[in-house]
Amino acid sequence: MQQLMEKLSEALKAVLPIVGLVTFLTFTIAPISASILLCFLLGALLLIAGMMFFTQGAELAMTPMGERMGTTLARTKKLWLIVALAFILGMIITISEPDLQVLAQQVPSIPNMTLILAVAAGVGVFLVIAMLRMLFSIALPHMLVAFYVIVFALAFFVPREFLAVAFDSGGVTTGPMTVPFIMALGVGVAAVRSDRHAADDSFGLVALCSIGPIMAVLFLGMLYGARDSVYVPPTLPEISDSVELWSLFVAGFPAYMKEIAVALFPIILFFAVFQILMLRLSRRNLLKILVGLAYTYAGLVLFLTGANVGFIPAGNYLGQVIASFDYPWIIVPIGMVIGYFIVKAEPAVYVLNKQVEEMTDGGISARAMGTALSLGVACSLGLAMIRVITGISILWLLIPGYAIALAISFFVPKMYTAIAFDSGGVASGPMTATFLLPFAQGACTALGGNIVTDAFGVVAMVAMTPLITIQVMGMIAQLRGGREAVPEPAAAAFAAFDELPDDAIIEL
Repeated sequence: MQQLMEKLSEALKAVLPIVGLVTFLTFTIAPISASILLCFLLGALLLIAGMMFFTQGAELAMTPMGERMGTTLARTKKLWLIVALAFILGMIITISEPDLQVLAQQVPSIPNMTLILAVAAGVGVFLVIAMLRMLFSIALPHMLVAFYVIVFALAFFVPREFLAVAFDSGGVTTGPMTVPFIMALGVGVAAVRSDRHAADDSFGLVALCSIGPIMAVLFLGMLYGARDSVYVPPTLPEISDSVELWSLFVAGFPAYMKEIAVALFPIILFFAVFQILMLRLSRRNLLKILVGLAYTYAGLVLFLTGANVGFIPAGNYLGQVIASFDYPWIIVPIGMVIGYFIVKAEPAVYVLNKQVEEMTDGGISARAMGTALSLGVACSLGLAMIRVITGISILWLLIPGYAIALAISFFVPKMYTAIAFDSGGVASGPMTATFLLPFAQGACTALGGNIVTDAFGVVAMVAMTPLITIQVMGMIAQLRGGREAVPEPAAAAFAAFDELPDDAIIEL
């Protein structure tokens, strides 16, 4: 119970700032209907409860599962087995990601299942590449430069309608279901190496796995071409009393309960097979993991119901109202302030910040990570709103942004580069898809722009800017005498970790 109370406190600190900001805007310069406001506030309560249960579940289940599977795979020292299982695991967890279903419905021309399987295969291939990078200690910056050169070269041969959605897919597919598992997998593999650079290389899996979906959608865009796509705006709720308000959310629960059950089942099944054949954990530790999975399930159902039912209409309508002012440019600074606070409510951001603090033995604090991410997302929302107003191509922003991020990567400590590129995928999660993207779509509608080419791309911008801000934080730390290698206590912990039996690691 004490742990849940701690998670509740963390959830309140994450969600209340954005609730306060949106409420302030609605009572001052951007009036919205009582129906939309009440849906937003009730959705916020569900978000807080969902984050509380999800973060507890991630600690009890997703993280131990990923770490043990990563450690066991690496210990086998059978390259073919590592490659095969990493590919299968990458596909399974990607298909399990709820946000991928949303993306599939928004891409014109391509059948949903075709897109989902292609994106899943892309993540599977790049998870294999990420695992091999860790095992053979290959420098991450060189790999990132090579792959992003290929990505941007492909972008020039793809119809404009696919560009923004393709880059959005890289952030969407690394969401709350995928990130805790993949990051823990990296920690487990790095623990087997037990060298001084193990902690540096334990990050970077999410960074590489984010490239696979982009390439997959770009290739499909070249194959399928583009046809007219129709944007269907979210339905704005109209309620007359509290019973209708609650009924609106109750109607959404069954759909998300089924969606998350379908999402978790492949991961649970894969872990069960792994447990029977290789892990053989004790009954007590298996029970802990099952309890953690129950928390994860309940948390994601509550979170996604609150975000989709309560936040999408509010974000869309708020964007429309603000963009309808006589001075529509005001949406740029307002968007930046919203972006600064809303990233704190991303479930996977908590997992990343906590893991970074633990892996660096406090060398990179969760607070510093949170500030760098907030500043990055604030800048990304400002750039995204400029795109909505002007209609400029997303490549005019992405190519210089990634060029700067990749150039900096050769001058900062390895760990900061890996963490920065991981953070891009982590920051662009369900809060981006359910509030920031509708916010941009609403603004684009009010300004008469093209939704597909101008509003989409918000997720891609959110995934890009933290790459720069966190590496800049690394440069500042280096100039102040920050250590390039993992702190000695953390390196020693890696060596000790590898000596522990499976059950003891789950206890930790």
